[in-house]
Amino acid sequence: MWENQLNAYLTDSSIYTLLSSKYIEASIDSAQQLYASYRGRDFFLNAWVKADETGMDMTLLNELGGSFGELSYRNGIISFSSPVLPASVKPEYIVADFQLCFYNTSALRRALNDCGLLFESTKATRRVLQGETVIIEIEKSSRAVKLVNHLRGYSYTIEGDFE
Repeated sequence: MWENQLNAYLTDSSIYTLLSSKYIEASIDSAQQLYASYRGRDFFLNAWVKADETGMDMTLLNELGGSFGELSYRNGIISFSSPVLPASVKPEYIVADFQLCFYNTSALRRALNDCGLLFESTKATRRVLQGETVIIEIEKSSRAVKLVNHLRGYSYTIEGDFE
């Protein structure tokens, strides 16, 4: 199902293999605002995201428009550079979170089942569970997507036009 497999640990023992770009639900080509919280610190970024069946390109900008980084995911290959973010930021985790928010639910369900996790979804919510424990919750609307990773202790809200 996947070529050039890249992985992200969603739990300490569950290895999620990144999906092909062909599983995106709908193309995105828009400006977005990202509000993130991690370990008691809050962050704000602007981003331009272009994503479709051929891949994803994300340009991250600070509040003044300065470069915060660039990420590309195409044909199973991730390219990432950032003059600001520490080397400990792994781009495959950014791509995994993006996929959990914006990819086809049946493909996500199969991929998560393959790594021993459960996936529940409605039109407005998505949840990733390990057994009965919710580890990731996602709320979606036409103007915002909120992801909370309970296991890793971070959350973010992406505002944009998702219609």
